[in-house]
Amino acid sequence: MARAATSPARPRSSRLAGARPDRLLIGSVVFLVCFGLVMVYSASSATAVLEGGDPLAVLKRQVLYAGLGLVAFRLLSRATPAQLRRIGPVAVGIAGVLLVAVLMPGFGVVVNGARRWLAIGPIQVQPSEIAKLALALWIAQAIARSPRRLTERGGLIPFAGLTALLAALVLIEPDLGTAVTMCVMAGAMLLVAGAPVRRLALIAGGALLLAGFAVAASPYQRERVHTFLDPWSKATGAGFQTVQAEIAIGSGGPVGRGLGNGIQKNNYLPEAATDMIAANIGEELGLVGLLALMAGYATFGVAGYRIALRARDIHQRTLAAGITTLIVVQAAVNLGTVLGVVPVTGVPLPFVSAGGSNLVVFLSAVGILVNIGRRGRASRPSALRDASADRGRGDGRARDARAGGGKRAAGARG
Repeated sequence: MARAATSPARPRSSRLAGARPDRLLIGSVVFLVCFGLVMVYSASSATAVLEGGDPLAVLKRQVLYAGLGLVAFRLLSRATPAQLRRIGPVAVGIAGVLLVAVLMPGFGVVVNGARRWLAIGPIQVQPSEIAKLALALWIAQAIARSPRRLTERGGLIPFAGLTALLAALVLIEPDLGTAVTMCVMAGAMLLVAGAPVRRLALIAGGALLLAGFAVAASPYQRERVHTFLDPWSKATGAGFQTVQAEIAIGSGGPVGRGLGNGIQKNNYLPEAATDMIAANIGEELGLVGLLALMAGYATFGVAGYRIALRARDIHQRTLAAGITTLIVVQAAVNLGTVLGVVPVTGVPLPFVSAGGSNLVVFLSAVGILVNIGRRGRASRPSALRDASADRGRGDGRARDARAGGGKRAAGARG
């Protein structure tokens, strides 16, 4: 009896390339969130003990925010495309109101010289985090309504105008990092939708010029640029955070001091559990920990852009590309800040840094990405089965498309 032929095992890289992007996406996010919970506890508990507080306080809040984010993830992963389109204008209107409110005395909460938070009872909300996702939803539905206007004269004005308005409100807080990520996200969405590259380049050049003027006119931003160029000259002043981050990463070496054994988080490194959590990871887990973190974001980026490529229509394609770009760029900006290759911007590390608004909004965004990924996958199998069936016909005849054709053929065979 002849043995059945066995197909050679697929290499691991091939299996990864063939994996469903929504599963890759969920896997990377679960890894980053769980990794973040562990490191948030590590970074915050020691300081709390030294100050006589609850070492679990920050972790408890983060778990609560993760739970709220999962609820939002669940709801948005099941929303219909029509519902996602209707959310856009409403979300951007709410975000605009909140961005104005946070700048008004008596509403906005000032922390470290920046007015970025609204206090709603015991909860602090960061409107700029909401504005990023709201802008992505608005741009996607506006493009879907009239894709042709992107190539018409003046067709990019509404997109550039709204992005500039929201970015300007964020810049006033001041929050240059968030303003930059919003503009990069908007540009990526317009590029994916087919906007002329030359016009986008002109808009980007104008935005960079305005950003330069904004930095030159703001003593706060000028100080950050000067500190970036030579942080050690102001090691006890404006450059203190950057210097302490460099010390943390340098002392971590290849494998780190060990989880929980970091020293810089003990009232040396400012914002050790939030903006600078990657420095604490570098100190305690070393280069290995930082590479694992970067691998998580790389996997997320690959999965997100694969979802965009497989999306059913221009609305879902641009929305998936925008959300993926937003999260990947923000992660790159944060890691660049910690490593000292970009000026300190104050943006949190997605899914990992302690903070409610950031975690809830980004888990909501992941719900939308998974929604798009599953719809894109659902549109493929029937077409693939039809193609396989046609390839299997020896005579090459097309399938009978008339109603009842299959029944007649079965009757003839019987």
